[in-house]
Amino acid sequence: MSSREQLTIATLNTRGTPLRGSQLADRYRAIGAYFDGSETAVVTFQEVHTYYHLRLLRTAMPSYAVSFQPSLAGPAGGVVTFVRRPAATRSYRRLPTGPGVPRWPRTKAHFKGVLLTRFDQVWIANTHLLANLDGDWSDASRFTPIHRAQLNALARVIASLEGPIVLCGDFNVARESTPYKEFLDRTGLVDAFGGECPPTFHAEYLGPGKSPHCIDFILTRGLEILTAEQILTDKLDLPQGPAYVSDHVGLCATTSAEGRQLE
Repeated sequence: MSSREQLTIATLNTRGTPLRGSQLADRYRAIGAYFDGSETAVVTFQEVHTYYHLRLLRTAMPSYAVSFQPSLAGPAGGVVTFVRRPAATRSYRRLPTGPGVPRWPRTKAHFKGVLLTRFDQVWIANTHLLANLDGDWSDASRFTPIHRAQLNALARVIASLEGPIVLCGDFNVARESTPYKEFLDRTGLVDAFGGECPPTFHAEYLGPGKSPHCIDFILTRGLEILTAEQILTDKLDLPQGPAYVSDHVGLCATTSAEGRQLE
């Protein structure tokens, strides 16, 4: 008999700005409380840079197990995936540094990668690409070559995986950019928001003349999208006053696989 099991997945870049006075511990407690009290089965986080960051989230999310690749300072690539029960498989792949950008951004590119977690027979891929410091996603942007190189490498990782996939994270490429469109064409992944996701970065954190874009995504293969929504869009009451829990907006999608028992 055909079964229809649902899987709810969320993603959030947790950094928050400015770095000074960012209320890190209070923000992470609020983030953890939000998800621990939800029905979300899988949460992918980005910019969890140290083991202190990780400990804050683990303490605030006791109903989850955590998947990450250890490194010297903290989770490799700053990417961490929380799941409602221990995952069967975990691996981490680094992304290339790519050409054409100044030394400092290129150095940071060494630390970018994708975390793969096998959960309920579904691959959960959690990634964070190099930040576009110029806010220019045109073909002429100096960041376009490195983003294309990283997305091409990410496409090869996706192609190597069999079965249903959910790819989440902060891509740092705009939805309307050429590298992003090429990536969708190459992988066949489907945007959970149907290409209509509003901006995922709070405008007040941008410089003068800059406009927010949709740069965070939930992409799927082999799964039906039932619902998709933005989450943690408003300021919360923190001890030092109302504040966003991150400079990014979170995304959440509920998926299903017909004729497949997710277990």
